[in-house]
Amino acid sequence: MDKILLIVGVSIFGLLGTIHLLYTFFTTKLHPYDPKVVEVMKGTSLRLTQETTIWRAWLGFNASHSMGAMLFAAIYLPLIIFHFEVIRDSLWFSVLPVIVAISYLILAKKYWFKIPLFGILISLLCFITSAWLINL
Repeated sequence: MDKILLIVGVSIFGLLGTIHLLYTFFTTKLHPYDPKVVEVMKGTSLRLTQETTIWRAWLGFNASHSMGAMLFAAIYLPLIIFHFEVIRDSLWFSVLPVIVAISYLILAKKYWFKIPLFGILISLLCFITSAWLINL
């Protein structure tokens, strides 16, 4: 059961990250409703540097955010499936998904919307239960 819960939780992260990446580059779902805002973002640079625009930074931040969730899943899924003993024998690897999910949950609650919030909450519950079963 501990493996199944980890697989479910990590798969949700991977799925959310993949959907977010697809939304970033292949849809307008992450664009502002007002097209004028996009134009302003495309014409304004950051105070940090003029080498990019707010729009390009927005796309990059969304893409890297997606890739973080996807990387988490890409590392943990093979670890769970092929080397579960590493997780079972390590407090760190058994609890790390809980820490990651809590971090994402805080971001989802403060900055995002219901779908990622609920997906991350389900993952977190899977991770907590799995960590508890592993370390019992």
